[in-house]
Amino acid sequence: MKTDLTKILSVGGQSGLYRYLAQSNGGVVVESLTDGKRKWMGPSARMTSLSDISVYTQTEEELKLRDVFVRMKEFLQENEAPAPGKEAAEMAAFFEQVIPQYDRDRFYPSHMKKVLEWYNLLKSADALDFEEAETGEDMKEAEDAQVPEAKGTKSVPKKPAAKAIIPAARAAKPAAAKAPRQVKHTTQK
Repeated sequence: MKTDLTKILSVGGQSGLYRYLAQSNGGVVVESLTDGKRKWMGPSARMTSLSDISVYTQTEEELKLRDVFVRMKEFLQENEAPAPGKEAAEMAAFFEQVIPQYDRDRFYPSHMKKVLEWYNLLKSADALDFEEAETGEDMKEAEDAQVPEAKGTKSVPKKPAAKAIIPAARAAKPAAAKAPRQVKHTTQK
């Protein structure tokens, strides 16, 4: 089965990678790629999809992480990536061979360490066979192929596909101000 990098998440403060499973009340359910345990992550968790991550290059374009992983897989064949705890010079030499155009001023050793760690995690989970990224034209062609129009009929505008949205934390509603209770003052004689 091919891996969809939009569903592979890095969670701030948590080690490893997680696969997005479902949305739940106020958060998401994820599964660890290392041990398969499921967790609930609340809306305050800092989750980043691996498909949203890029590596700075010396050209004006950034290189998507998916493309970096593909190049690493081609370079390493069946071997694992170097251990992420290596010296910065060794990691830089490895990336020099894999992506010679990477930006040496903005792709830090801490970034290199994460990329190496993530590659090894995906390799151990047998998840390095990625789905092809669809371009806008590919999606338009797929929509047109699904809805054939009969001759002489009106074209009905298509509804855009619903996007999965992680709900933001629900703000507590302020309590309505209550009118002060009227107090009867009595004087005892």
